[in-house]
Amino acid sequence: MIQKDESGDGAVHLEIEGAAAHVTFDRVEAHNAMTWHMYEQLEAICERLAGERDVRVVTFRGAGGKAFVAGTDIRQFGAFKDGEDGVTYEHRIERILGKVDALPMPTLAIVDGWCVGGGLAIAACCDLRIATPGAKFGVPIARTLGNCLAIGNTARLVAEFGIGRTKRMLVLGDMLNVDDAIAAGFVFERCEPDQLDARAAAHVDRLARNAPVTMRVTKQSISRILAALPLQGDDLVRQCYGSRDFHEGVAAFTQKRPPAWTGE
Repeated sequence: MIQKDESGDGAVHLEIEGAAAHVTFDRVEAHNAMTWHMYEQLEAICERLAGERDVRVVTFRGAGGKAFVAGTDIRQFGAFKDGEDGVTYEHRIERILGKVDALPMPTLAIVDGWCVGGGLAIAACCDLRIATPGAKFGVPIARTLGNCLAIGNTARLVAEFGIGRTKRMLVLGDMLNVDDAIAAGFVFERCEPDQLDARAAAHVDRLARNAPVTMRVTKQSISRILAALPLQGDDLVRQCYGSRDFHEGVAAFTQKRPPAWTGE
């Protein structure tokens, strides 16, 4: 049974029903924006699921019907002092996302509403995605926060969306709609909200009936292809998180005002 979190830190819930595991991001009042506590829970859930031999498929979903995950809680960046804090943060997030990506069974992201920043990164680590017509996808940090993605996360977005759409999200700060995501192949089915549960259940049933070893080695093959080119980007993360603009972006976001970028 899912128990409601009362701390304000949110929660990530796990329910296992037969061959299916369901992971739910639950911080509805903040559009499921991830706190450190929630990231830690997600990591622990992935570590548990990696050893669950009877689980054939895992779904990821946001609570509340308005967001999958609307990024990382910006208030947590207020304590960052320099670029090394950014490098440490991105390494930590990449480690957790890597455990989502490395789950041996197929994973399905069920996107209803906002799928932004860290939420888009989580969805990109899933194997398949379905979404409602109102779903929005993006990483608008160029116009909101002034930070950057770890190079591994950028590589995932390029692999899923292509270079052009990834630049629209990261440079222009565009939010893509579900038609954009379908055209890119990121989303494979658009579902009306009242049909979302039924369509998700149908896909879970289909995946649960497929050959587990075939799906597992297919996932591993694709992961090896994507990892074949070593990526080094700590210098870029350090430069961005160590900038005055990043601290201005955090302050502006929390104060609900437009940031005054200086390029420093």
